[in-house]
Formats: sequence, structure tokens, C-alpha cells
Amino acid sequence: MKRLLRFDRRLLAYGHDIVIAALAFVVSLYLRLGDGIWRYWEESGDVLSLGLVLFVAIAAVSFRTFGMNSGIWRYASLRDLTAIVRAVTVTILVFLLLMFQVTRLEALPRSLPMIMWFVLVVLLSGPRLLYRLFKDRRLTAILDAQTGTRSPVLLIGAGDGAELFIRALASDRSAHFRAVGVIDDKGGRVGREIHGVKVMGVVDELEAVVAQLEQQGNRPERLILTKMRERLDGRQVRHLADLAESLNLSLQRLPALTEFRDDLTGMPALQPVALEDLLGRPQVSLDKRIVGDLIGGHTVLITGAGGSIGSELTRQIAGFGPGRLILVDNGEFNLYTIEMEVRERFPDLTVVPVLGDVRDRRRMLALFAAECPRAVFHAAALKHVPMVEYNPLEGILTNAIGTRNVADAASRSGAAAFVLISTDKAIKPSSVMGATKRIAECYCQAQDLRQDEAGRTVTRFITVRFGNVLGSTGSVVPLFERQLRAGGPLTVTHPDMRRYFMTVREAVELVLQASAQGLHRHDQRGKILVLDMGEPIRIADLARQMIRLAGLRPDKDVRIEFTGLRPGEKLFEELFDPAEPPETTDVDGVMMASPRAVDGAILARALEELENAARSGDEPRVFALLHHIVPEFNPPASAALARRD
Repeated sequence: MKRLLRFDRRLLAYGHDIVIAALAFVVSLYLRLGDGIWRYWEESGDVLSLGLVLFVAIAAVSFRTFGMNSGIWRYASLRDLTAIVRAVTVTILVFLLLMFQVTRLEALPRSLPMIMWFVLVVLLSGPRLLYRLFKDRRLTAILDAQTGTRSPVLLIGAGDGAELFIRALASDRSAHFRAVGVIDDKGGRVGREIHGVKVMGVVDELEAVVAQLEQQGNRPERLILTKMRERLDGRQVRHLADLAESLNLSLQRLPALTEFRDDLTGMPALQPVALEDLLGRPQVSLDKRIVGDLIGGHTVLITGAGGSIGSELTRQIAGFGPGRLILVDNGEFNLYTIEMEVRERFPDLTVVPVLGDVRDRRRMLALFAAECPRAVFHAAALKHVPMVEYNPLEGILTNAIGTRNVADAASRSGAAAFVLISTDKAIKPSSVMGATKRIAECYCQAQDLRQDEAGRTVTRFITVRFGNVLGSTGSVVPLFERQLRAGGPLTVTHPDMRRYFMTVREAVELVLQASAQGLHRHDQRGKILVLDMGEPIRIADLARQMIRLAGLRPDKDVRIEFTGLRPGEKLFEELFDPAEPPETTDVDGVMMASPRAVDGAILARALEELENAARSGDEPRVFALLHHIVPEFNPPASAALARRD
């Protein structure tokens, strides 16, 4: 079907040019004879009709021969005008030669060929010029042409990025590259040209295209992704990276289109394909209006503001112009770092850094009573599974009791929205960290369903669950980067270990979007919002891709070493429990789960007991209570021994 549509589009352009040829013949006669054309046609109708048919037939062959319709009108330029001039010139000359053989040119005015030449060039180039002007809104784009450079490159993507890159090459005499072909990632422009560079095939035909170019003496030295990062499909980029390695080609990408200068006197340097490109998905558009309604001009409080998720929340929320931004963290350096960054980027924003521990209930209640935030984003947590497994009491006090403290403080101060940042490890938890985050989910769910004496609910408790984010403190990516700098090996716990990954920017954008949408959706009370993480990635494959991105060869330059599962780890993480089937929401990239509800009063009493046991150091009681609150969590009997090993 795609090939049929592609053929129809080119056939339509070809048909347009043939009709224009016929029209040019008649218009030229009219320009030469004026109103006398009708009397002249009556007198010499047979010759003129023969001339019209012959002229159109010659034009049809000439247009196809000179590849006039291999170019894309969207990117029409001087090169296309050159092709038109050549085709028209040959058409006129052949027409004159054949008509001379048949009629000795007796019935044709002597000035007609010259008039036809000008008319046909104008009628063929005019629509292309107008279409390009309509798309680009400027004339300079038409005046570009490409010159050759040294290093042959093959472009991936037949869109605006490819057109800008080819045009930049043409205007930069010092450029080190020459585009020898384009691969269309969609297939709609195969066989056409962009400024004389042919679109040679689709991604699946890459190997054949490279072989064809090699036969022509133009084997590319590298592949260049021309799509913007926000539109890259991580699965396709990973596939391209594998193909590039098999073909012994390097893979790079263009910078953001904003880095191309309007005057095109210089070309931005190519950039290496980053890990975000391999794992990313096309960007979901953020509804800034509804997020602005939640944040703009209001007091917003963020816990764990110095962490990986908290700091990105801080950056993005600051961009929506809150009236007052309260940053809470128990780490002085992290808090100082994010505070200074926000003050430098948003000098007019009121930022209040608060050194505080969410486990300190009295401190949280006093802070919230003084600030009365409208929106609260609770990102403070201990996230590293093995670390919490070795220190379970600290994980319980921070993740479970700390969440209860902040949630209660938000409710008492009349906050409109409380947003809990949760994790996929809360599903069927095999670790203390996962169990404590599941308790946090249950408590916020119970609070979201709670009503006051008048049957009203004041604070909306929104839980957002997602998997790993790139570069977070608990992520494997920083570990791999450090091991790569040391020359390896890269350590992976198990060959079949899989995890969900998302960029921190994308995760926070979806959190803000989902939170703003969910604020007024009372039908979503007691439910959990789950970010669409795409397909899980094998950690061993991730390690190999990172080695390739460093310009090295997996298992040759850098080894991958399997070390065995660590305490509390699972081979696979899940975003939904089997008992909570996913539901769709109004937000692209966000789904919804409906887990079982826990009675709020019973849970509150259990949390009091859990806190007392944790603060007194009673580990057996702590694990018994964890299993009681989260029945699906079954701590191994040897957990204490495992921590001592």
C-alpha cells in the first residue's frame, strides 16, 4: 500500500507536467497570435493538432529522461530549475526537428519555439516555487545548490533535517562530507531526490543500498541520523546501530535543527548517538496550559529535590512560573546544587531551600503549616534495591513512614494535589525497597479515597508509577559509564536481566501531565497512574550498546562479566499486577491501574506499629509487619544472614 501511494504521488506530479506542456503549447500560440488564434486554428487545424500531440509526447519522454519528477517539490531548488531548463530545451529542439521533417515548419510562426521555451519553463517551475515558498515562507531556500566534498555519508531520514544538512553542505566549502544517498525511514519518498541526492531505499534495505553505493565507488563511511532526537524511535535507532556495526560504519546524528544557522555559512558538528537516542521514544506533546494551571503562580513543594527525579521536577516546574518553590532535601550538597542552578536560570523566582528529613514528622507538619503549598511532589526515597536490602530499617522509615508524614502534612495544610513518585518494584515486591514503596502506594490510595465528615475530599492524592530513569542514582547506566572509563569489565548480574528505561526528562513531563490531568478527575480516585515505558531492555544488550557508543567492541575490547543476582533483585520487573489490568487515560503515554484498596484506619495503625518496630531495631517484627501489610512480599528467612555476608 505504501509503495502504491508513493507511486500515485509521483504519477500525479508527472501528469501535472504533461498537462502543463499541452497548456504551454496553446498559451504560446495565443501570446503570438492573440485573438487571431481561433481563425488560425481553423485554417491550420490539422498541423497544429499534430504539433500539439507531438509536442506533448516529446515532453513526456523528455521530462522522464531528465528526472524532473524525481525531486521533491517540498525541497525544490536551483538544481530542479536546471533539470527543467534542460528538459524544456531538449523538448523544443526535438519538436522542431520532427515538425520540420513532417511539415517543413510552414504552419508554425517562427517565433513560436522561443515563446514556448519561456512559457513552459515558467509554467513548470512556477508551481514548484510557490509550493516551496508556501512551506518555507522564505525565498533563500530556493537558491541553494550542492557541491561535492570528500567523505561520503549516507543519511537516514528523508525529511527537513536531511534537506537542511544537504543544503548546508552545498554552502559550506570547507565541509568534510558529501551526501551520496538518503534512506527514507518511512518509505514515502524512495526514488525521488533532495537537491540531487537520491532517496535510495528504506531502512530494511540498508545493506543493499550500501552495496550499491560501493559498486558505484561511493561506499559511505558513516550513517547520519537526520531526525530530531525528540522524534527518534529508540527501537529503530538500536536496529540501525546493529546494522551500522555489521557494515563497519559509524553512526552519528545531526544536532537540533535550531543549531543550523539561517545564513548557512557554517555547519554544526555531528554528534554521537547517545544512550537516550537508543532508548528514547517519540516525544509526547506536553499540554502546558493544564500544567500551568496547577503550578503557575502557586506555591509548590518538592521533596527529594536534590535527587535525580526531584531535580528534574524542580527544573521543569520552575519553568512554569510558580509563585514560590519550596525545595526539601536532607542532603546539603544536593540541595545547594539544585538551588543554585534554579536561581541562575530563574532569577525572579522565589526559591526556598529547606534542609529536612521526611522521617521527621513534626518538622514536616510545621513546614507545611507555614508554607501551605498547593501542589506537593514527593520524590524523596531510598531507591537502590541492594542498599535498602542491607539497611531495611532505614528504607522503611524513609519510604513508608516518610511518605505517610508528608502525605498527612499535605492533607492538613489543604494542598490541592499530592503526587507520589512510585516504582515498578512495588509490583509483587521481592525486595524491602519494593515493599516499602508498595506501602506508600497503599497509604496514598487510602488517603485519596478518604472523605471528611461532610463527605468532601480536599487533597487529591495522585500516585505515578514507572520504571528506571537514565542517569538516576540507582540506575545501572552510571555504573557502566564508570566501568567503561576504567577499561571494563562491565558487570551484569544475569544474562536475562531486563528492565524498563525512560529518560528523566520524559518521565517528569509525563508526571506533570498526568498530575495536572488527574487533579480534577474524580473518577480516577484510588487509582494509580502508570507511565508507558515501552518494551523492557535486556541489561546485557544495554551494556553492549554502551560499549559500541564508546567506539569499542563488546567482548573484544571490553568484556561483559555476569556476577549473579543481588539480594532483593528480580530478573523481570512489571508495571501492573495481574489483578490490576491496565486502563487507558486521556494522556498519551499514561495508563491507569486499579489495585485493591486497603482500609485507611487499619493501615494507619499498622504503620504506627511498623514505625515503632523500625525505630527500636526489631527486625523480625519489622519483616512480619511488612508481610502483613504487603502479603505478596515474602522476605527470605535468611535475609539477615544475607545482609551480613
